[in-house]
Amino acid sequence: MKTGASVSVMVREEAGHIGGLCPAMQSLESVIAEIAPTNIPVLFAGESGTGKAIYAQHLHRLSGRDEDAFARITCAALNSATFASELGPHTNGNGASSSTILFDEVTELDAACQRSLLYALPDGEMNPRRGTLQARVVSATSRNLDEEMRAGRFRADLYYRINGVCLRLPPLRERREDIPLLVEFFLTKYAASFGRPRPQLTPKTVRILMDHSWPGNIRELENVVKNIVALGDEQRALAEFEAAPAEERVESVVAPASFSLKAAARAASRVAEREMILKALEHTRWNRKRAAQELQISYKSLLYKLKQIGFEDSAAE
Repeated sequence: MKTGASVSVMVREEAGHIGGLCPAMQSLESVIAEIAPTNIPVLFAGESGTGKAIYAQHLHRLSGRDEDAFARITCAALNSATFASELGPHTNGNGASSSTILFDEVTELDAACQRSLLYALPDGEMNPRRGTLQARVVSATSRNLDEEMRAGRFRADLYYRINGVCLRLPPLRERREDIPLLVEFFLTKYAASFGRPRPQLTPKTVRILMDHSWPGNIRELENVVKNIVALGDEQRALAEFEAAPAEERVESVVAPASFSLKAAARAASRVAEREMILKALEHTRWNRKRAAQELQISYKSLLYKLKQIGFEDSAAE
């Protein structure tokens, strides 16, 4: 990928945690750092593949209690009997085995499990009853909890107990400026893991990755980059992306909640501009001064536009 050292420096790995540059991710990082030392319950909400479990672990590491264990309970795999056995080691009277416990996909718990969890959560009493969870409670869900409560599938009283602070992880389509960072990270990670040379992605491949709608979010992007490294063939790994119609890629840039014609026009304009810039760079072998001349803009303007799309140190002249 034609990105420079400054981009790579901004990719942070902490047991899988990768920081972001978009405003939403910067705000998320700030809030996590603020609440990490406290014991307030945290609810991570976001689509599947956005990294909720990774950020739960990041919260645990920043808490100052990271020498203690981090426990992850996969709620979808449990029934009332197995749920009780999972809770046991983390309650008083049994010896707390972790300082943070993540209830992954908490909305998958059935009514009996929800009742058990509600009973186990601390209620602020000075002398907690036997069976109360001693660990900090963190939950994650990919569902809309308001809808789940209205439909009677999730207890409102449980929701208010686990939702001390609710943090939303944006889908990848809403943080496209972070795609180059993520790609850089995964290229380096899997090149080292597979013992392969680190691929240098072509502008065409970068364009495809930037334009894809990423319904599977970061998990999907990671798998694609893994395939690129493993196969050593960008064209084979990206065959399904190239098959997607161009208009579908343009539409994906517009947030689903937006129906503004002006917003759609701006989004289409941004996509077209990015296409022209990347084509000019490809044609000039990433010589930015020549590319600026071809685009009939100043060199300074081109540098600014490259920064906007995540390629501020794209290549040497």
